[in-house]
Amino acid sequence: MTKPGKVKLKTSFGIKRKIKTLIFILLGSIIAITTVCVGVLLIMSPGKIKQFTDQNGRKIKNSMAEKCFVEINGVKMGMMIKSKDISNPVLLFVHGGPGMPEYFLTEDYPTGLEDYFTVVYWDQRGAGLSYNKKIEKSTISVEQYIDDTIAVTNYLQERFGQEKIYLMAHSWGTYFGIQAVQKAPQLYNAYIAIAQVTDQNESEKLAYQYMLDYYSKSGDVKTLEKLQKTNYSSDEYGKIRDDVMHRAGIGTTHEMKSVMTGIFFSSLKNREYTLTEKINLWRGKVLLNKNTQLKMEIDLRETVTKLDVPIYFFSGAFDYTVNYEMAEEYLKQIEAPIKGFYLFENSAHSPIFEEPTKITQIIKSDILNGTNNLANTK
Repeated sequence: MTKPGKVKLKTSFGIKRKIKTLIFILLGSIIAITTVCVGVLLIMSPGKIKQFTDQNGRKIKNSMAEKCFVEINGVKMGMMIKSKDISNPVLLFVHGGPGMPEYFLTEDYPTGLEDYFTVVYWDQRGAGLSYNKKIEKSTISVEQYIDDTIAVTNYLQERFGQEKIYLMAHSWGTYFGIQAVQKAPQLYNAYIAIAQVTDQNESEKLAYQYMLDYYSKSGDVKTLEKLQKTNYSSDEYGKIRDDVMHRAGIGTTHEMKSVMTGIFFSSLKNREYTLTEKINLWRGKVLLNKNTQLKMEIDLRETVTKLDVPIYFFSGAFDYTVNYEMAEEYLKQIEAPIKGFYLFENSAHSPIFEEPTKITQIIKSDILNGTNNLANTK
């Protein structure tokens, strides 16, 4: 007859063996899945730039598609250059963020800019292709970004043999982009702003109020209570801001409901970046996004009141990430030889990706001709 204590001992030992087996299986599965995911990402990340080709697969004459690295003000910076004809005017695209290059989004949202310009998607100091963990933190400042913009402009002028170029800035990029144009207007044919910043603190307050009203009317009590427990300028609000904005249709695009699916996954599937470059894209975002030296503290309505170049503002009617009404009012105040405010009725924060056909119409009709015939406000 077996003693009860021995039965209990054997049973306990058997359970432990099963638990260990399950743990080994679980760990093995995690390792296998991770290995497969890394393998897939490597296959999807050759880092080779897609060229412009004709119907026979041959590269279009005078076209250009290049990833290059240039030393700008002592730091190696990366940029993607795309053009169907390099004799076209140069357009420097200054991305948003801080720290969020946007070139990878052009795969899902073609802009058509390459038909009219030699487009240079420059990754700012510390961002994307320009990420470097050893970068001197003291050089991460708005003043430095202004100087970097001018230095990149000088490089492009010399490289492409053009006396002046166009500057197109988006969101955060407009904050220092417009200051660069103010500082060196002789370098630019025109300044084109997508979601022009004015006083970002005031804009954030208006967005917060909009979302309280939106989630109240939609009956989303859970999100409404979450918002009511925070202040729009608090760290807690910052943690939920992107999510609640996108679900309300006032984020990156009007239709994009999630940063994860709309931006993060898009960055992973783009084949023109290596896997290391994709990782650095998000390392740069972390480095710069919370950097206090890059806060948009200045009210540009008080400091940039005159520009000596034509200026064009593009804003989405659903944009509360950077308040579109504030941008329109700001344009009315600025002195400039030519002004044009263009409202995009089906867009939120990124008309360049949401309504590219209308963008190209404005480029052909107004910007390249130095007019403002299609503008909503002049």
